[in-house]
Amino acid sequence: MAKIAVAFESIAARRTDGHVTRQPARRALARGEGWSVSEVICSAGPRDRPFEERHSHVCIAIVTAGSFQYRSSAGRELLTPGSLLLGNAGQYFECGHDHGVGDRCLSFSYEPQYFEGLAAEAGVQSRSARFSTLRVPPVRELSSLVARACVGLAESGDTAPDCGQSVFAVETEKQARNSLEHARSSNAGMTMWEEIGVALAARALEIANGGEPSRGSLPATEARVTRIVRMIESRPDAQHGLAALARQARLNRYHFLRIFQQLTGLTPHQYVLRARLRRAATRLMLEPARVLDIALDSGFGDVSNFNHAFRAEFGVSPRAFRKNSRHSTRGR
Repeated sequence: MAKIAVAFESIAARRTDGHVTRQPARRALARGEGWSVSEVICSAGPRDRPFEERHSHVCIAIVTAGSFQYRSSAGRELLTPGSLLLGNAGQYFECGHDHGVGDRCLSFSYEPQYFEGLAAEAGVQSRSARFSTLRVPPVRELSSLVARACVGLAESGDTAPDCGQSVFAVETEKQARNSLEHARSSNAGMTMWEEIGVALAARALEIANGGEPSRGSLPATEARVTRIVRMIESRPDAQHGLAALARQARLNRYHFLRIFQQLTGLTPHQYVLRARLRRAATRLMLEPARVLDIALDSGFGDVSNFNHAFRAEFGVSPRAFRKNSRHSTRGR
């Protein structure tokens, strides 16, 4: 698939009372009437002061790597890989990076009128076309859609296939201009991104507006659990038992389980399983490796367990998933 675009905005740094605040880099991927999608890469960390920003459009961002705090007048949430950041047009917010450096998101932006139209098409009443929460956790209903978006991101270039690599290469200004001109003269892949954006909007509205806001937790406890989340994402194939994870977080099993689920929306077991399946699904679509090898590399003890978990998550077997994805790619 031809690249949609590889235009980068440089990472800007500004000082406020002696502190540096880093604005994220944004790589445009595709744009249509009323919508756009970009990869957003942030290099901020604990030493960088959060600054107030504003969503000019409706925003739904898939977190593909890292973790960060997302705050607004509506509350405060921890964003982790596979979850969705939700923003209403005109909403002010801050992103904090108290527990680590760097994160990446695949950000879909919708003009308010366009988004209201999508909500109406999905059967959502106009007054409900606003998000009542800041986040959707990495739930099963979104797994296939998120995996498809990760593949599109990987195929666009400059991103690792597993959507979890934190190092990226910024192309020169001349290369970016040339690639952007190529994107303007070709609509290759445009339908894929629009389809993902439409489906994402409908599902996010349905799931988010039916959920309940999460309760707060102590910052020190959140920091411990966030370190565990980052460790799982770096090695989802490792053996992550509840007792071992709780010990590393310096919490007893009950409190670790409760806080982990409160922060991520999933139990530790569900989180590890989904992280493994997301990575396996991406590899199935991008690589010719055997299903058995992918299953073992992803942390599953045998292929039968992998097949069962994969079918439960995506509705089809790994081989059917790979076959369907190839047919979809040829049709673009």
